[in-house]
Amino acid sequence: MVKKLIKHGNSLALVIDKPVLDLLKITEDTPLEIETLDGKSLQIKPLSGATESRPSVKDALERTNKKFAKTLRNLAK
Repeated sequence: MVKKLIKHGNSLALVIDKPVLDLLKITEDTPLEIETLDGKSLQIKPLSGATESRPSVKDALERTNKKFAKTLRNLAK
């Protein structure tokens, strides 16, 4: 399959066809890992279950602030 990049604001985007998304069980909420192994090609992989098993950084920060608010305030002095 040959694809072209399309303009998306100041960036370029790659449109992935619905049959490919369905095959890989990728939705708009699926986090994708994009890497290059050789500097010449891209590998794009869905991180299945990543959002359910890993809390967001924001959630983790909020929990830490609630749990250690007094200690963090003392350390900031």
